[in-house]
Amino acid sequence: MLKLKDMPPSPRQALDDIALCFVFFTRLPLPVVDFRDRSLAAAIWAAPVAGLAVALIGALVYAIGTWLGLADGPAAALTLAATLLATGCMHEDGLSDVADGFGGGKTREKKLEIMRDSRIGAYGACALGLSLLIRWSVLSEFGSPVQVLVALIAAHAASRGLLGAFMRLLPPARSDGLSADAGTVSAETAIAGAVLGAVAGLTLGFGGAVAALILLGLLFAAFRMLCLNQIGGQTGDTVGALQQFGEIAILLVASVCLS
Repeated sequence: MLKLKDMPPSPRQALDDIALCFVFFTRLPLPVVDFRDRSLAAAIWAAPVAGLAVALIGALVYAIGTWLGLADGPAAALTLAATLLATGCMHEDGLSDVADGFGGGKTREKKLEIMRDSRIGAYGACALGLSLLIRWSVLSEFGSPVQVLVALIAAHAASRGLLGAFMRLLPPARSDGLSADAGTVSAETAIAGAVLGAVAGLTLGFGGAVAALILLGLLFAAFRMLCLNQIGGQTGDTVGALQQFGEIAILLVASVCLS
């Protein structure tokens, strides 16, 4: 039986869900909001909206940088830095933890233990370095604030549209922790988030959106299978890593469609 807090949101509740996702997925200063015990699992459909805000911040920094006469490379670096500051590097943290855990652990228990360790190892450092390098190299090649805006909207919003479905289709790998505490994502919530992400992908044009959705679907299926094989489910770190993989994939599609 569904609890009231997990029912589909009313217009007022939808705004609260968006605010909840802003609080959780960004470090933007927001007024105190009473979420009335609304769970993250129920509000996760709004994650692409938080991604849209991050994209707009990054695009604004790029536009200002180029207006001041910065070359494309430094402007892209500042853009990437702005998005990292806006999110508090939470998804990057998940990526590095997953790389260290999956790469360095021999057993399921050891992998989960490594993923909880705040220290970063060689696998995590390499994963972070490659993620930053790929994203910077794509952004630095656009040369147009409009192209950067379009690419960032698609990448940040659509990649977050995967999160609800991922939490829905994989059980928590631990009995405690962020993923377990978030609650169970309903099918309706997962679909709503995926639809919002797909709509954001249309900024790449119909052909680009189709290519991005196909790539995201393959990535989603492969990473889901990897997580099941490695740790038997999902954690907050794997959710963050999925966002990173999705963001990179869409930026690569954008580099083909927009160049």
